[in-house]
Amino acid sequence: MITLTAVGGVALVELGMALTPGPNMIHLASRAITQGRRAGLVSLGGTAVGFLCYLLAAAAGLSALFAAVPVAYLVVKLVGAAYLAYLAWGMLRPGGRSPFAPAGDLPPLSDARLFATGLLTNLLNPKIALLYAALLPQFLDPHAGPAWAQLLQLGGVQIVVGVAVNGLVMLSAARVSGFLAARPRAMATQRYAAGGLLGVFAVRTALSRGPAAT
Repeated sequence: MITLTAVGGVALVELGMALTPGPNMIHLASRAITQGRRAGLVSLGGTAVGFLCYLLAAAAGLSALFAAVPVAYLVVKLVGAAYLAYLAWGMLRPGGRSPFAPAGDLPPLSDARLFATGLLTNLLNPKIALLYAALLPQFLDPHAGPAWAQLLQLGGVQIVVGVAVNGLVMLSAARVSGFLAARPRAMATQRYAAGGLLGVFAVRTALSRGPAAT
């Protein structure tokens, strides 16, 4: 059984990552703004299934692979850190853009394509891959039972927090976009704060320790 410390740690990590702009947030916010909340909810369903796919892969032995092959873990960790740094630069550079900035009209998609796009966006999101491959294993306790059982529980915490945050972002996207668009300074403040947080996560990811022994 996982500890409350592990639950809190995973929840905080996922909260911080979910609140920083990335592919999932940009996709869900843009769909909700241009095609309505229903479209955003369908896309969110695909995002949730993407989380579940990563969870099953992790429970099937992804963390064990990285424990057995430290070089593979190191590569994923550094690639993930570089990706987070890239996202941070995209927010902080001159002319950088907030995910809530109006992006122009997007062509409407069917429910099937909305779901598939949400799923693929999440599956191809290096931030989520890094979370499951390199961060969740750090919360495993060799004395708390089988690693796969712990990963299922920790992943469940991540999914609940991730879907809740993404859902709130999606449902409030249109209102937030309108609020920030009318207040350029607020838009800039949100952009710099989000970019700075991404930068912090990039550094912490690069300096993080290896996965826990299983």
